[in-house]
Amino acid sequence: MSTNVREVEYYYSLVADRPGESRKLLEFLSEKEVNLLAFTAFPIGDGKSQLDFFPVDPEQLKIAAENAGIDLIGPKKAFLIQGEDRVGSLYEYHLKLSNAGINIHASNAVVEGTGRFGYIIWVNPSDYEKASEVLKSSDWKTIQPSPPK
Repeated sequence: MSTNVREVEYYYSLVADRPGESRKLLEFLSEKEVNLLAFTAFPIGDGKSQLDFFPVDPEQLKIAAENAGIDLIGPKKAFLIQGEDRVGSLYEYHLKLSNAGINIHASNAVVEGTGRFGYIIWVNPSDYEKASEVLKSSDWKTIQPSPPK
């Protein structure tokens, strides 16, 4: 099974939680040919939404945002996991991190339709280095649950 765990930088912007706000920013970034690995958006309350941009080229995103007057916060760090989809794929990453005492602060996953998945995992910044070691380790045997009896 081919799976890739990547450490990724992301930046976020806070916008009004109303129709068209995400579209405007995504349109501008598209016009500036800013390529994104991932994008997430969610409400944070008080009439605001948080937009997370995971750029292929962080410098290109920062320059485009500055030129447009878009306030970016970051860089922040997360993990992007991409691989062949199968039952239990996400569980294994949760098990690995849980067994290492690392809490997953947030996550988003999607199956893209041809047997592959993408998964973004956020952990506490103080756990990031340890989580990187755990996620990139190939020692799956030590954390697998016992087979059913």
